[in-house]
Amino acid sequence: MELLADAYPWIKALHIISVIAWMAAMLYLPRLFVYHAGVDGSGPESAVFKVMERRLARAIMTPAMIATWVFGLALVATPGIVDWGQDFWFHGKFALVIALTALHGYLISCMRAFATGRNRRSGRFYRVINEVPAVIMVAVVILVIVRPL
Repeated sequence: MELLADAYPWIKALHIISVIAWMAAMLYLPRLFVYHAGVDGSGPESAVFKVMERRLARAIMTPAMIATWVFGLALVATPGIVDWGQDFWFHGKFALVIALTALHGYLISCMRAFATGRNRRSGRFYRVINEVPAVIMVAVVILVIVRPL
């Protein structure tokens, strides 16, 4: 555990970097869906969107989510970081991260629906979905910085 305490600044920095990459992808993928929903599913534009979506998910979004979880759990395991008897803000943050992870899984399923020509959602639907990660991100930042609970 002392190793974690010594590495704390690095773990925290890597966690923040991972979160930024994950959030960037979580905000961009639904935006791609907005535009993808507006084109013919068998046309060349659709093929380009499919490649963009797949590369974003596989190269950035999913690895960043995994790194966020790994470094976040390392932070939680670091002695003295979370006071389990008093830090209720952490429980709220954890619930929101679970929600963001579930949304990640949902976006992957949407990407697969586009890839197989089964998307039935409109661009308007994806515009709304595009706002969800931003709302969760704001709530997490407030919980971490302000610790209102």
